[in-house]
Amino acid sequence: MPADEPYPNYFVQAKNLTEAKKVDPILKTVNAQVLQQVLKTVDKAFDHIKSKGFGFPRFKKKMRSFVFPALSKNFLGDEYLNFPQLGKIRIRKSREYPSGFEPKQARIIQKASGFYVLVSFQSTELVPDMTVGKTCLGIDAGIESFVATSRGDLIKAPRFLLKVQSKLKLLQRRLKHQVKGSKNWLKLQDKIARLHEKVSNTRRDWHFKLAHYLCDLADNIFVEDINFVSWSRGIVRKQSLDSGIGSFINEILPFVAWKRGKYYLKVDKNGTSQECPNCGAITGKKALSERVHRCDSCGHIEPRDTASAKVIENRGKNAVGLTVLENARGGDLTGIDWVKLGRSS
Repeated sequence: MPADEPYPNYFVQAKNLTEAKKVDPILKTVNAQVLQQVLKTVDKAFDHIKSKGFGFPRFKKKMRSFVFPALSKNFLGDEYLNFPQLGKIRIRKSREYPSGFEPKQARIIQKASGFYVLVSFQSTELVPDMTVGKTCLGIDAGIESFVATSRGDLIKAPRFLLKVQSKLKLLQRRLKHQVKGSKNWLKLQDKIARLHEKVSNTRRDWHFKLAHYLCDLADNIFVEDINFVSWSRGIVRKQSLDSGIGSFINEILPFVAWKRGKYYLKVDKNGTSQECPNCGAITGKKALSERVHRCDSCGHIEPRDTASAKVIENRGKNAVGLTVLENARGGDLTGIDWVKLGRSS
C-alpha cells in the first residue's frame, strides 16, 4: 500500500474479507466473527496513531490470542467448552463458573506452558459506585522501595528477573550455538519462554498479595497519577520494568480495590516530595540522593517516601471532601516498617 494512500477502515476491509473468502478456502474454516474482531483490532491500532500519538503499528507474524466475541447458549460445560465452529474442547477448570452471570466472550491465549481460555462473564445487576470510607491510605511509588505508605510502610519488591538472570543468560548462550529451527533449538526456546512465564506469574502473584495487604489497611486508597511509560525509559527503567510498578498501580491495585469495595483515586503527582505533610509548606526540590524530608518551617523530619505518601493522602482527602487533621500522627520521626510479603512457589 503506498504511503500517500488513505488507510482502508474496518468497513472496507470487512468487505474485502468477504471477497478473500471466495479465493482462499482456508479463511472459510475460521469463525467469521473472529476474523472481524482481528480487523477491528487493526483498525483501532491505526486510529490510535492520531488520537493518542502512538507510532505506526508493527507487523506481527504470529498472534498469541484471538477472541470469540459471541458465544452460544450451551457454551459452558463441566469438562469442555463449546466454541463456535471449533466444537467441544476439553478443559481443566481453574475455578467454578460464577452463578448469575452469562458468558459474553472468550479469548484463547497461547503461552509457553500451553493454551488458556479467558471467559468474560456479564451480569444484569447494576454495580453501585464505590463510596468514600472513613480511613485513608496514601501510596507513593518509589525508587528505593516499591511503594511507601502514609502509615510508614516501606515495601521492597523482590528482584524477580534478576534472580533468574544467570540461568537465562546460560540458556540464551546455548541457544546461540544451535541451528535455528532444529529440535534442540526449539527445546531451548521453550525453556526460555517457560522461564519468562514463571517470572511473570511470580511477579503477578506478589502484586495481588500486596494489593490485598494494602486494601486491608484502609477504606480509601490514594495514589499518584504517574505516567509509568516515561519511567520505563528513564534512569530507573530496569528497576521499574522488573518490579512491574506500572501494571500494579494502574491495573491490579484498582481491580483489587474495586473487588474489596474500597475507594480508589489518583491525585496530582506534581510536587509531592516538595511539600511538607505536617504543615503544607513548600520545601523546594530535592536530589534523588536526598532520602529524608526536612521542613524548615515546622521542623518536621521523616523519610522522604513516607512524607510523599502522606502528602498524597492529604490531597486525596481534600479531593473527596474529608478533613485533613493537622499533625494527626505527631511531629516525631515516623517509624519505618519494612514489610516482607510471602510468595507462592
